[in-house]
Amino acid sequence: MNSVINGPVYADIPKPAFQPGPAGTHITIRGLTKYFAGWPLYENFDLDIPKGKIVSIFGPNGCGKSTLINMISGLVPIDKGEILFDGKSLKDTKIGYVFQNYREALFPWMRTIDNIAYPLKLEGKSKNEVDRRMEELVASFDVKFDLNRYPYELSGGQQQTASIMRALAPKPEVLFLDEPFSALDFEMTLFIREKLQEVFIQTGTTMMLVSHDLEEAVYLADQVLLLTKRPTSIAEILHYNDPRPRTVATLSEANFVATKKRSLEVFQREVRR
Repeated sequence: MNSVINGPVYADIPKPAFQPGPAGTHITIRGLTKYFAGWPLYENFDLDIPKGKIVSIFGPNGCGKSTLINMISGLVPIDKGEILFDGKSLKDTKIGYVFQNYREALFPWMRTIDNIAYPLKLEGKSKNEVDRRMEELVASFDVKFDLNRYPYELSGGQQQTASIMRALAPKPEVLFLDEPFSALDFEMTLFIREKLQEVFIQTGTTMMLVSHDLEEAVYLADQVLLLTKRPTSIAEILHYNDPRPRTVATLSEANFVATKKRSLEVFQREVRR
């Protein structure tokens, strides 16, 4: 069968067979293509995200770091390509998402505890199931503030803590985090970093983290995905395997210092291109 586009006749090109990732892959991305205003941001982009790992995404401004996780999570439509989660489509996969702007992410008309429970209620969980999950999350995050208050009555760090708890409430297979610390003070950043590590150690949830802070990106990651300028491709993927929980002492470990140094070298090389 032939297709006619603006006059000329083109032979239909068969779709190439989907190539699965190596063993241990959780998210498989093939041929991802996205254009903005006629210009390519991603074009035939392939990527394999490992299961049960934290992958940090770092790269030059405008390279589409947040857009990448937004496309994978279904928040931004793709122009072409295929994304599978353990061989499943997005609609058959349970995901969580933590937004950069926590002030707009929580429903202001709901109490904080109802915000956190919202995805469970969408799933049709019973009151007992919701209450039990809330107790687990409160214990896991060692929550000291009043969850019966409304989000606008809480500090920024408390609101972001609630946002992360809400994203984790339904026990997602994949958790996406879009610069979750960028609007927090340093004390709250340290607190939430440690809580994320604890949750990861407990659950092994696959996480994709966008960060503009190189130290943070390396500190939390098992893999650092370094991107080029647009049209965006993979500059390098660095593996970082220092044991968890990582602490202040980690920052002076040789492996951390070397991974951060290499990340910076790749970043500077791509910025100068």
